[in-house]
Amino acid sequence: MEEMEDPMNEGQEQHETITRVTGMYKDWFLDYASYVILERAVPAIEDGFKPVQRRIMHSMKNLDDGRYNKVANIVGHTMQYHPHGDASIADAMVQIGQKDLLIDTQGNWGNILTGDSAAASRYIEARLSKFALDVVFNAKVTDWQASYDGRNKEPIHLPVKFPLLLAQGGEGIAVGLSTKILPHNFLELIDASIKHLQGKKFKIFPDFPTAGIADFSNYNDGLRGGRIRIRARITARDKSTLVISEIPYGTNTSSLIDSILKANDKGKIKIKKIEDNTAADVEILVHLPPNISPDKTIDALYAFTACESSISPLGCVIEDNKPLFIGVSEMLRRSTDHTVELLKKELEIQLGELEDQWHFASLERIFIENRIYRDIEEEETWEGVIQAIDKGLQPHIQNLKRAVTEEDIVRLTEIRIKRISKFDIDKAQQKIDALEAQIAEVKHHLAHLIDYAIAYFERLKKDYGAGKERQTEIRLFDDVDATKVVIRNTKLYVNREEGFIGTSLKRDEYVCDCSDIDDIIVFTREGNMMVTKVDAKTFVGKDIIHVAVFKKKDKRTIYNLIYRDGKKGPSYVKRFNVTSITRDREYPVTYGSAGSTVWYFSANPNGEAEVVTVFLRQVGNIKKLKWDLDFADVIIKGRSAKGNLVTKYSVKKVELKEKGISTLKPRKIWFDETVRRLNVDDRGELLGEFRGEDRLLIINQSGIIKTILPELTTRFDDDMVVLEKWVPKKPISAIYYDGEKDRYYVKRFLVENENKEESFISDHADSRLEIVSTEWKPMVEVVFVKERGKERKDNMEVNLEEFIAIKGIGALGNQLTKDKILQINALEPLPYEAPEEVHADEIEVVEEETVEIELNPEITNKPSKETDSGDDNGTTDDQGQITLF
Repeated sequence: MEEMEDPMNEGQEQHETITRVTGMYKDWFLDYASYVILERAVPAIEDGFKPVQRRIMHSMKNLDDGRYNKVANIVGHTMQYHPHGDASIADAMVQIGQKDLLIDTQGNWGNILTGDSAAASRYIEARLSKFALDVVFNAKVTDWQASYDGRNKEPIHLPVKFPLLLAQGGEGIAVGLSTKILPHNFLELIDASIKHLQGKKFKIFPDFPTAGIADFSNYNDGLRGGRIRIRARITARDKSTLVISEIPYGTNTSSLIDSILKANDKGKIKIKKIEDNTAADVEILVHLPPNISPDKTIDALYAFTACESSISPLGCVIEDNKPLFIGVSEMLRRSTDHTVELLKKELEIQLGELEDQWHFASLERIFIENRIYRDIEEEETWEGVIQAIDKGLQPHIQNLKRAVTEEDIVRLTEIRIKRISKFDIDKAQQKIDALEAQIAEVKHHLAHLIDYAIAYFERLKKDYGAGKERQTEIRLFDDVDATKVVIRNTKLYVNREEGFIGTSLKRDEYVCDCSDIDDIIVFTREGNMMVTKVDAKTFVGKDIIHVAVFKKKDKRTIYNLIYRDGKKGPSYVKRFNVTSITRDREYPVTYGSAGSTVWYFSANPNGEAEVVTVFLRQVGNIKKLKWDLDFADVIIKGRSAKGNLVTKYSVKKVELKEKGISTLKPRKIWFDETVRRLNVDDRGELLGEFRGEDRLLIINQSGIIKTILPELTTRFDDDMVVLEKWVPKKPISAIYYDGEKDRYYVKRFLVENENKEESFISDHADSRLEIVSTEWKPMVEVVFVKERGKERKDNMEVNLEEFIAIKGIGALGNQLTKDKILQINALEPLPYEAPEEVHADEIEVVEEETVEIELNPEITNKPSKETDSGDDNGTTDDQGQITLF
């Protein structure tokens, strides 16, 4: 729309002129969008190729003579069919070659692991692989169309007899839509195709050439809305070195290392240095500073770097010149059905060719055996020759499968005299019999087409399946809580009186180390609570009584509180936890009345319940001015609960009398073998009920033993053979082979140092752990080697408890036997009633220690003498756990 103004009539009303878009402008954008979708970005479902890929394969077939061709030559040949530049063709060809399925490559084709690009197309060579020649081409069943300039013919679709699109994967961005089909495993696709043909259900999941570990629980069959998570394979070589041996799909070693360095610069993780030793296989060494946990660093790498990535698949293909959104299972079904149709067409064409051969071989035999060729000696015209042969054939063609045509007769006239003179009736009949056998075989295949297709897929698996096993490990991932694995890279400070917290208040009171992604929970003397993000300086409310890093969904941290409701109301006691809140919102932990005051507050990370002494003011004729209050008698409720009444009289002060023990039930912990993690969610094997002091016993196949606290973030080695709740007085029994002495030894020992990782077998390279048991009375069976010329010695059963006494962990042990041992088998242990466990919280306390903390009136600028208002004040101890007022 264009506004036109008449300069001669400035005061008159302005006029509008509307120009409508017509002609080519009207359709140009739609034509462009359609062209990009159909001709460039999205693969066809029939053969799994984009146009440029199909044209490359067609050109390679035209050039194929069994030898390598320069890629530059192939690219130039492809330009006959593809109306774009040579660079785009070369890039597309390199991508096909790197998938190591259709193209046999020679030279530097780049490296998907490191991200290195291929050499220039004039330096590298290629030819079609045997697999491509077998499954991609067949000119007899191919439909053709004219190339873009009309000078050549190109295939509309290639007759691919394999789910190639799923094997190679494909992605592209078009106008208004995109596609991202992930690569799948070659062998699993064949197995799934066979299951589909057998009418069975199947599931397929991606498999990546970069290997790694993947969680496909939300794959959604490759449809829109699905999401998969991929992780690098990271192992701890020792306490100070991590090894990355596999990387996530879509990344390379360079980008992965860059992400690790950025996370280190931001303080999310802490590393010493990185070494990239990647060649044919990935090997990235991450060196850690002293006193940095390898397990925690592995989780931090997943949380803050490209060691874990997520991919959202989107199955979009072209069918009948239209985009179609479809899942990978349906893609496989359609591809398999299409393969069956192609096999059927090939069989039908083969049958027709064999029948034509049989027909002409039979005519040839009749023509020569009955000397019909002599009938044409007297004929002077071509028509006469044709008629003479036709007349001579008539008495002998009753067994033919179709009528004799003039074309058949013409072919008979082309038989050379030399062939007629050397004609062998027996050989001719053998040829006809062989053709009949082949025809019968093809007809059998057509009658049992599904069985034939299954046999075809089984042959592909046998011929080309070597070395194509799954590379990506399928595993369920547990979510990594970033707040639990982030490095505490800054310090948190508090100005209690003014009500500020932050990392820049370095002149004020230090609280703890924290990270820039942590949330901080704050309580004030007026009974308000707030959770806020770590920042340089944040105002949260004056008279802060407690500040700490907030753990979301933490049900074991219990807050004990005694407060006065309002200015002159009664006092209440309550216990509560805080599991979830809205950030930066102020919540009352009292009953919410104006003028409320907190008398006593403590934060207890394991639900401890202390005993306090409540002191009342001497007002009127109150008789009882002092008594003890045990928080263990108070039920844990929600934050908004009012609590239990302590007294309606004025409180003078509350003092801590006795520190408490946990009132929470022992925590049940399970081990999930799938994700190799501990959990409290009923998943996997129950390890037992754990109190605060209980530990886990871990023994590895390498003979390493240690005990650890059962933290849910712990990672476990693949060679772990024992994981159970540690009973300190329960002996460990082991049989091991000593490489230096060439003997088997038995030892029984206790874990003497719970904080130390130790080896209990010799450090010789050939030493190995044979049997380890944590049973009270373990039994083993020893099977001996049969020596030449001697009778085999009977198997020996050994009670390890009687065989050797408990010694130190460093002891060599007793020799098991001098005879040669074939194998050692663990037997059922002897019955034994284990002693009952006794825990610290079950022991009766004989002596009580009273802790009194003097009130500090200067904290709130109040006079130190007692007043009728009852506003006594206090502060926290050094750990910020107990605050008295």
